[in-house]
Amino acid sequence: MGGIASGALSVGVGTLAVFSYIDSRVADRFDTALRDQHTQLVVGLSVVTQAPETLRDLMFDPAYRTPYSGRYWQVTSADGNIYSSASLFDATIAEPQGSPGTPTILNTFGPENEAVRTVYQKISYEDGTVWGVSVAESQAQLFAERRVAQKSLLPVFALVGLIGVAGSLLLMTVTLGPLRKLRTDVAHRWDTDEDLKPEDYPEEVSPLVDDLNQLLRRNRDIVSGSRRQAADLAHALKTPTAILRNELSGLSEAGAPTETAYEALDRIDAQLGRSLARLRAINTADLTHSRTDLVNSIDRLSRLFSKMTERENKSLEVSRDPEMWVRMDTQDIEEVLGNLMDNAVKWCRNRVRVTAKRQAGYIEIRVEDDGLGIPEDARREALRSGGRLDSSVVGSGLGLAIAVDLLNAYGAKLELSRSDELGGLQSRVVISLGTKGISS
Repeated sequence: MGGIASGALSVGVGTLAVFSYIDSRVADRFDTALRDQHTQLVVGLSVVTQAPETLRDLMFDPAYRTPYSGRYWQVTSADGNIYSSASLFDATIAEPQGSPGTPTILNTFGPENEAVRTVYQKISYEDGTVWGVSVAESQAQLFAERRVAQKSLLPVFALVGLIGVAGSLLLMTVTLGPLRKLRTDVAHRWDTDEDLKPEDYPEEVSPLVDDLNQLLRRNRDIVSGSRRQAADLAHALKTPTAILRNELSGLSEAGAPTETAYEALDRIDAQLGRSLARLRAINTADLTHSRTDLVNSIDRLSRLFSKMTERENKSLEVSRDPEMWVRMDTQDIEEVLGNLMDNAVKWCRNRVRVTAKRQAGYIEIRVEDDGLGIPEDARREALRSGGRLDSSVVGSGLGLAIAVDLLNAYGAKLELSRSDELGGLQSRVVISLGTKGISS
């Protein structure tokens, strides 16, 4: 749009400039014709200075013979006698102050206050007579000539303007075409994980393509390194905690009280897992565009938790739409769903239901159970801190907090409410299709 506006502005300014030039040329031509008429009158008067009343017979222009025709002449003798064209009828033309000896152009008034343009000169003839010689023409004629010139040029400039705007559009298309292609290719490159080919673009864009390839490779290396470091850290921490658990197991068998130590160790493991998951998710969401088949992840988790529910004489119902893809790392979205389904299975009485649907602009996943649920005044605290609201079931109580951290990294959200049909807790995950990191 900027190019079109610039082209239109250039054409507009050019049109005004040319119109101004044309107006100036028309005025110059008008004044030149007026001077020629003045010269004719001066020459004619030189012949009849002794009988100025016969001057009308020497000026043959028919406009001088028609009253108020818009074209006039007037001569004034030294003693104040005035002789004029019949077109002036009984009016006179105002003369300038002083006695200019050269032709002087001025705007004044003629018959019936008509605006006229006048050429006046004080002339001394060889016979000793001195005359003030004036020739005038209505300015309406000047304005009419200007309008005619402008109207004749207006279609030309309209055509030039259209050509200019069309040229701007063509130039923008040619100029921005490679950049649009580059934008599209960069978006698809996230899906294919392939480098862009500089030879597919104009020479002017190729250096930019090389820089983008280097940037994309660097980002990929950063993500891979961050995830690898997080995995190494998790592995390094698992060994000491495993040793501590073995030691606690030995102490417990010896009769020592270890419940408090076990609980503390569980929370350490959970907090480490939460921090590592958050670090991994932030790096992945900011620097990559991973795509996950949500249907495949839900089916895989459903098979896993179906075995758990069967052992405990519980039921798991799964309903999901086909063909749902999200721009989230597979491990991250499965950890979210795994935590929510694990909580539901632990706290339900008999039934757990998982529903995944595509809505207008987002994907909605609901995990519901028929357990006691979480009171409304405790739901915000459960999401914020991950504190355990009941210690009767084994676990760290950080599953919901980890899910919130992972979803926030991708611009998604988790909401807790009461299930209308099952009566227990309903965990609702909303993944927008238009936010950063999310795609259908």
